[in-house]
Amino acid sequence: MIRRPTTDEAEALALQALAFLASEPERIEPFLSTTGLNPANLRQAAGEPGFLAAVLDHIGSSDSLLLEFAGNLRLNPEIVADARRVLARPEPDDFS
Repeated sequence: MIRRPTTDEAEALALQALAFLASEPERIEPFLSTTGLNPANLRQAAGEPGFLAAVLDHIGSSDSLLLEFAGNLRLNPEIVADARRVLARPEPDDFS
């Protein structure tokens, strides 16, 4: 069984995922297009709630991207989904 990552670990993984995306134009451009961001406002957006979860959503939306990212870090790809769940903190209404 895989241990669920802590919030700090999930944030660190999402930052690694962002660096992975930013390392190649063909990786970052689809992310920017999907989010409506551009290189000039990416840093500002990185501080917004939910941004890191969105990075992991993007990584997880493509099997090939997910496997490449996880392979580079020698991680089980499932940890990306686990980290995304940690970062996507449920809204109070989710408990009703």
